[in-house]
Amino acid sequence: MQYRRFGRTGWHVSEIGYGMWGLAGWTGSDDQESERSLDVAVEMGCNFFDTAWGYGSGRSEQILGKLLKRHPEKTLYLATKIPPKNFTWPSRKGFTLDECFPPDHIREYTEKSLKNLNVETIALQQFHVWEDSWATDERWQRTVEDLKKEGKIQAMGISVNRWEPENCLESLKTGLIDAVQVIYNIFDQAPEDELFPLCQKLDIGIIARVPFDEGTLTGNLTKDTTFPKDDWRSTYFVPENLQSSVEHADQLKPLVPSGMTMPEMALRFILSNQHVHTTIPGMRKLNHVKSNVSTSDGKGLPEDLLKKLKEHRWDRQPNSWSQ
Repeated sequence: MQYRRFGRTGWHVSEIGYGMWGLAGWTGSDDQESERSLDVAVEMGCNFFDTAWGYGSGRSEQILGKLLKRHPEKTLYLATKIPPKNFTWPSRKGFTLDECFPPDHIREYTEKSLKNLNVETIALQQFHVWEDSWATDERWQRTVEDLKKEGKIQAMGISVNRWEPENCLESLKTGLIDAVQVIYNIFDQAPEDELFPLCQKLDIGIIARVPFDEGTLTGNLTKDTTFPKDDWRSTYFVPENLQSSVEHADQLKPLVPSGMTMPEMALRFILSNQHVHTTIPGMRKLNHVKSNVSTSDGKGLPEDLLKKLKEHRWDRQPNSWSQ
């Protein structure tokens, strides 16, 4: 496992982190298999784990807390997120801070996460949605400062809405945000335009989420793929999205090098960008852990392939199903 300095926190985090949404929010999850997968990830050098209260109403946090107790000798960085008070993902232009993150709500859910994780301090607390129009509101700023002073959180981050990487730039300039979590993958390259340069300037940690475009970049989806109604993906992969996503993925298949899978190529594309400090693929199963973690070997993709992949940038706009 390779490690990168996580911005001004000074932490050295694993290039491959562990996305924990699927352990509590998707169908097909098994607690015993999840625990084994988490343990193997730790054994292979993974030290960054990303969860949220919204993943199973705290269940994913509880699973992560148990992992920490099983490995007291390890330095593990636990990141979680505060849900918006109106429980609407993503936020929308016009939403007020009072509707999403009033001070008492920030504090209430930080306390809930501390209890679920069974820790005295959270390495990285994050806002699970965001609107940059809130940037200058002193209420969230004071609350974040207070939580840091009290030792309840060590760092604060923003999880940026899907396909809105610029919807946080002014907030980053406040100096109170230590990390940004943003969708970045072969298709979603827009963070390279403004967000990554600003983060580099301000020494802010970058977490690349959704490295497989919710599964599209595994190459396993077809236009006939369906998901159970209680699976989040059933509301995301509506026909107009599924068909277009599969078509875009099919165009990539001829570029996959011999001896490499499409998921490996997708991860290596991200790791080839030194601005990214960690990426957090969802890893519900043991084979996912072993294959994903093995890509952190210091070997990026060749320049000619990266150049070709750059041509597959797919700029999309938020809509009713983008969530």
